[in-house]
Amino acid sequence: MSVLAAMNLPPSIISILLLIASNVFMTVAWYGHLKYAHSKPWLLAALLSWGIALFEYLLQVPANRIGIGVYTLPQLKIIQEVISLSVFIPFAVFYMNQPLKLDFLWAGLCLLGAVYFMFRGA
Repeated sequence: MSVLAAMNLPPSIISILLLIASNVFMTVAWYGHLKYAHSKPWLLAALLSWGIALFEYLLQVPANRIGIGVYTLPQLKIIQEVISLSVFIPFAVFYMNQPLKLDFLWAGLCLLGAVYFMFRGA
């Protein structure tokens, strides 16, 4: 975080960048084991996922603490959801070899609607 602060970025951008990094770890922790460790015992997959999720929390907690100073709680949550889908789709397509579907676009448009409602009048 100190690197981002040293770059004189506004808290709104620092929060978003930390949430993006956090979501990369979150996505890998939640779904990455399905590619290579799906035949391993679930306890091993859970422990591996928890280890990865630690890094998610080390980024997510400061991201939310910084973000709450510039966003409302609902705005912060909807930013998180948009970032989550934005990270998940490339992960699913490029890492997990899932087909790119038009449904991803429709889901993204629904989230844009949610963003509109959370930020209108802000």
